[in-house]
Amino acid sequence: MARAPFQVLVLPYRQRLDGTFEFAVFRRSDDGNWQAIAGGGEDDETPLQAAQREAREEAGIPTEATFLALDTVTSIAVTCFSDTAHWGDHIYVIPEYTFGVELSNYPLILSQEHTTVAWLSYAQARQLLRYDSNHVALWELHQKIRGLGPRDAPDST
Repeated sequence: MARAPFQVLVLPYRQRLDGTFEFAVFRRSDDGNWQAIAGGGEDDETPLQAAQREAREEAGIPTEATFLALDTVTSIAVTCFSDTAHWGDHIYVIPEYTFGVELSNYPLILSQEHTTVAWLSYAQARQLLRYDSNHVALWELHQKIRGLGPRDAPDST
């Protein structure tokens, strides 16, 4: 399989009994950073197919779970990845597409890529996540699942 020139980011979430939402964040086993599920596309996968595969591989999330495509797209330098020589010298950055996935009815099963998963409030998840792209995607997801527009006042719940 060849690595496709794009990345995906997947943010699992679920609604609590009190109506608020919580988000799963994962601690990487290689560097200890906290992040959402992340990975690269393969061959001719679409971003959604890559998100579904990565979610299944890293957290045991079934493809029939409800995935929500987000508007957040980040550019990542190709130097952040080791297996990109086959893309040639004309690609400098690749897009990272983001998705939420609703998990009220599914458990998480960690792969060896992560040592820990934590279900946290929006404010707690935002504080723990390392990368700016994760922060932006988390904000967008939090607004959308609560039915709020982009200019509605954010809060910390």
